[in-house]
Amino acid sequence: MFYAEECHVNNKDVSHYQRIWRWHFYAGLFVAPFLILLSLTGIIYLFQPQLDRLMYPEQLIVVPGEQRMDADFLVNRAHDALPDSQIVKYIPAPAPDRSDQLVVRQQDQELTIFIDPIRGALLGTQDNRYNLQAIARALHAELMLGTIGDRLIELVAGWGLVLLGTGLYLWWPRKGPGMQGLLWPRRDQRGRLWWRDMHAVAGFWGAGFLVLLLLTGMTWTGFWGDKFAGVWNSFPAQMWNQVPSSAPLARSLNHAHEQTVPWAVETQPIPTSVAHNQDASQAQNAAMQESVAHDHSAMSQAGGPAEPGRISWQQVLATAEGRQVQPGYSITPPSGSRGVFTLSIFADDPRNDATLHIDQYSGTVLADVRWQDYNLVAKAVETGVMLHMGKMYGWPHQLAMLLICLMVLLSAVSGLWIWWRRRPAGRLGVPPLPNPLPSLRGALLLLVLLGLAFPLVGASMLVIWLLDSLLLSRLGASLAKLR
Repeated sequence: MFYAEECHVNNKDVSHYQRIWRWHFYAGLFVAPFLILLSLTGIIYLFQPQLDRLMYPEQLIVVPGEQRMDADFLVNRAHDALPDSQIVKYIPAPAPDRSDQLVVRQQDQELTIFIDPIRGALLGTQDNRYNLQAIARALHAELMLGTIGDRLIELVAGWGLVLLGTGLYLWWPRKGPGMQGLLWPRRDQRGRLWWRDMHAVAGFWGAGFLVLLLLTGMTWTGFWGDKFAGVWNSFPAQMWNQVPSSAPLARSLNHAHEQTVPWAVETQPIPTSVAHNQDASQAQNAAMQESVAHDHSAMSQAGGPAEPGRISWQQVLATAEGRQVQPGYSITPPSGSRGVFTLSIFADDPRNDATLHIDQYSGTVLADVRWQDYNLVAKAVETGVMLHMGKMYGWPHQLAMLLICLMVLLSAVSGLWIWWRRRPAGRLGVPPLPNPLPSLRGALLLLVLLGLAFPLVGASMLVIWLLDSLLLSRLGASLAKLR
């Protein structure tokens, strides 16, 4: 009896193992190619400071001087180089040896003009969407496919969690020579077994870090990340009740190829400026009438240099200095007569984040949002994002993230290689379905919880579960009878 029970348990364990292996296969075949792309583009973006200095020293680096020129002169100087362009953003030099940057839109192009803030010399231009870093970031964020790419990245992140969970189940030691091949690769193995060890070891040591990367990356997605931000990003009412606000939210200032405002303020409405002949209630009503057409593309069409009645660019810089905003901030100009200057820094250390909206006529600071205004969830997300990007702790942080990216790369590449070598010729090589199918109640509960937490991922898992349990299992049984 004992032997029969033991055999029954073993057979049950084998059935569970086969079913989990099958799900791991599905997840890996879908996720692994994307993990390779995300790791490579992540490494490129990780070393942006070093790569930019190496690739564009003539545009970025200047000889420091005692006093910088007036900001309005610099903006006019840069804008005159492309007089038919529209100013999108002005980025004052973040350090004494760095150039100012003026981002402009000219027809279908978005260009960055570099200018020496000490001498006023134009240093060159760069396509803001089609350079190494912009392409790497856009691929990393949405595969350069817009909304479709964004949804795919969200599915990759969710199925990445399935891949990790099933992988750890398969990794868990059941028999064999200790921890060899589990915590470190066996030196005496060759061929597919060596690749199997590398896959298991790299996957195990990188699992916790990959969970952090997947979850923090998920917060930036357009579906789940949008809903998550809407629930958790809130600020004291008194910060917004006393100023008229428009329909566009701060997230409209962000793009796949660049980040302007921090995640924590993306769901906040942008205030409106009050003209001299308007009171706050009139401005509020006018802003709401204009809100349907007031999106990011309109906000970017801010015209040229300072206009009559508007405060100067230099006054905005003085506000940043007076409010002790850390260098590295950007200034987005007003859109139309009711727009505001948005002064923002998405800092390497999120404790230095700042987002200020400034009335374009009076120079009044309508909103000033800092780290201390974030709630606990927003602080956790902003910190997680900076850990994800490798920016908080200098070059040691970069090297640590490089190691993590390499572990993810090794695990993904080795998994694909193992599948390619073992698959039957001309077939996909899906692991066989056990007969009968095990219930997998615990795993099913975890999948349900994951699906509830990430609805888009949950819907895709339900589709795969039904296909695998109903259609494919019956098809396999029918083929077995024919044989």
